[in-house]
Amino acid sequence: MPPVVAVVGATATGKSDLGVALAARLGGEVVNADAMQLYRGMDVGTAKLSVAERQGIPHHQLDVLGVRDEASVAAYQREARADIDEVRRRGLVPVLVGGSGLYVRAALDLLDIPPTDPDVRRRLEAEVGDDAAGLPALVERLRRLDPVAADRILPTNARRVVRALEVIELTGRPFSATMPERTHRLPTVVVGLRVDRPVLDERLGLRIDRMWEQGLLDEVRALDAAGLRDGRTASKALGYAQALAQLDGDLSEGDAKDLTATLTRKLARRQEAWFRPDPRIDWHDATAVAVGERPLGELHDAVHEAVHAAVLDAAPRLAREDEA
Repeated sequence: MPPVVAVVGATATGKSDLGVALAARLGGEVVNADAMQLYRGMDVGTAKLSVAERQGIPHHQLDVLGVRDEASVAAYQREARADIDEVRRRGLVPVLVGGSGLYVRAALDLLDIPPTDPDVRRRLEAEVGDDAAGLPALVERLRRLDPVAADRILPTNARRVVRALEVIELTGRPFSATMPERTHRLPTVVVGLRVDRPVLDERLGLRIDRMWEQGLLDEVRALDAAGLRDGRTASKALGYAQALAQLDGDLSEGDAKDLTATLTRKLARRQEAWFRPDPRIDWHDATAVAVGERPLGELHDAVHEAVHAAVLDAAPRLAREDEA
């Protein structure tokens, strides 16, 4: 059966367009691995491709959640793997596209998702408090119980700290023991896109301006009426939280855009840090495309050739892995 092809990298590096181009060239279908694009109606703020931009290529794991729903890595893993397996069963190439690192690895790698308990999570979240005053104490508790996890998780990331302590309490094992290993579940070729940081920062600024020009506030008003504020995950999405604050009068438009741009640049740095150490990724520089020095089609052709060569070179191994 065909291998899986994945396109990863930081936000605004051109992954979505490349995913469509590769699916068209290789004979495949796209599987989304962007956590925020799972949500129906969250289109402008997530730079979700329009139906026309998808060029007739089927896309899976888009628009599968309502804004009140909480995104779950475990649920995504189950559904995305089912999509990947079904696409391969039909003799087509699944092209996984996204920058949500844990979602990418949940779909591709051997990774067991540890259990969850809403009562335990609520108790730990109550210890954090609405103003996060209790977070330092939880970080210290995590450092005592699992120093490896404490070193890997940002001390300001309350959600991840709570999750780590929840897993430790439920399993009696270190949270770090559940972190994914770099072993693909299926024969897989991974392509990474990178853009020089000054160019990427400029692109992110332009993208934020476009979001407001293309009607982000109208989109957020409609989603607010559909329960956006009740969504634990969707309401915190970059751009959406700031647009809500603007609608509430807590931020001016300029401040909302500036804050979104700052947080998005930080997100891009985290994405780069997540993917960079993975030796399985074949990186391609998209900077020339970003500054208009190279046609996008040339990048698509170069990556297609690299993927095709990688698949041919690895064909005997891929066949053995499929049989295993």
